[in-house]
Amino acid sequence: MLRFENVTLRYGDGPVLAGFDLAIAPGELVVLLGPSGCGKTSLLRLACGLARASHGRIANTFARTAVVFQEPRLLPWWSALDNAAFGLAANGVRTAERRARAAALLGRFGFSATDLHKRPPALSGGMQGRVAIARALMVAPDLVLMDEPFAALDVGLRRDLQDVVRAAVTETGLAALFVTHDVTEAVRLADRLVVLSPRPARVVHDERTSPVDAPSKIHLAAAALLDRPAVRDALLAATAQV
Repeated sequence: MLRFENVTLRYGDGPVLAGFDLAIAPGELVVLLGPSGCGKTSLLRLACGLARASHGRIANTFARTAVVFQEPRLLPWWSALDNAAFGLAANGVRTAERRARAAALLGRFGFSATDLHKRPPALSGGMQGRVAIARALMVAPDLVLMDEPFAALDVGLRRDLQDVVRAAVTETGLAALFVTHDVTEAVRLADRLVVLSPRPARVVHDERTSPVDAPSKIHLAAAALLDRPAVRDALLAATAQV
């Protein structure tokens, strides 16, 4: 379980979070949806220990946490194979074993034998994204934190990688906390949708749902979510201030 209890986080003079509460249980993909700048990335930084709360308590009882960042952050001098196996190398797994395990997972992600030995500059954006996800999954996490990892990709690549994430959660039973400001991405992925207000962030909507796959249904589900006044006010607040 990952739990935020009455958490306040301050940067400078103003709070990013104030009295924030949220709990994520094993086996669920929770999507954090909120306007840009509301504190979604700060929540992930708190969850993985890269930031410290000004007040309140954060408890993470998951045994192993992995992070997928907004950019793939691959080592440019390593191959796709070795980048995917990075976590195993850090844990002392022998070269032959870690490469075999990474090759098997990347094969499931659509990599050919030739692709495995390409360095990041020779990989497409979608392939780099797959390597970043593989790197996180290779360490067998029970919690994955994902910070808008597909925001810079085109629609087709984004959909492919959403499928990869959704399958990983379904097949392994891990928990995932996925940050986005894209309503259609949220309804396509989520077992549970959590909508945040503008700063200081608080939960204005929290519902259990089922992932939606058909394009027509995705837009209907997104429209239904935006029909909720609290959700609409939160997500459109930043636009109204511009």
